[in-house]
Amino acid sequence: MQSIRRYALYLAPTGPWAEAAADWLGWDLATGRARAQPDLPALPRPLSALTAEARKYGFHATIKPPFRLAEGQDVQALTAAVAMLCARLAPVETDGLAPSDLDGFLALTPLGETAALDALAADVVRSLDAFRAPPSDAELARRRAAGLNPAQEENLARWGYPYVMGEFRCHLTLTGRLAPDEAATVQAAARRHLGPMPAPWRIDSLVLAGEQADGGFRLLHRYAFTG
Repeated sequence: MQSIRRYALYLAPTGPWAEAAADWLGWDLATGRARAQPDLPALPRPLSALTAEARKYGFHATIKPPFRLAEGQDVQALTAAVAMLCARLAPVETDGLAPSDLDGFLALTPLGETAALDALAADVVRSLDAFRAPPSDAELARRRAAGLNPAQEENLARWGYPYVMGEFRCHLTLTGRLAPDEAATVQAAARRHLGPMPAPWRIDSLVLAGEQADGGFRLLHRYAFTG
């Protein structure tokens, strides 16, 4: 793991629909390598262009956003802490997943009640925060350039990322930002390509992912929830 620049904690689904999503993005999170994207007709732009921003992260939902290790911490301590955390976490479920427009991006979002999932995400962020190095001034400026509300600004200062805790919205990104006249066509194509979504969506593991030297993320280890 010496070549890893940053670490992140993801939900990374498995199964045929998740494999189809990986093909859609053109990235295999399990290996940290590109994979062939399907040739889908009638898209407003090439699929490679629609997914360029999302590709390197792989098919996932971010729980603890990418971070550099804090001074005095190492990956052995991090993996031990993640294992200990997942040993006390119990699986949670939502009613399912469905494609939706998330502030101009196409993503899969949970259906139904998400309180248990939101609580799990907050627990992970809080429990592993000692491993996170503070963001640089450049990173802070980039986050603030998007325009943050007071809660997001507070999260950025406390947790190094605006969209955690009460601002967390679980999503599995499928595209970069879409033009308004592209959204419906791309969403319909994604529904056809991905096929049936899980209902319910059972969340029973957490993935430690790492950013490689080329900027792409790969799965380092999957931890089952056994609490």
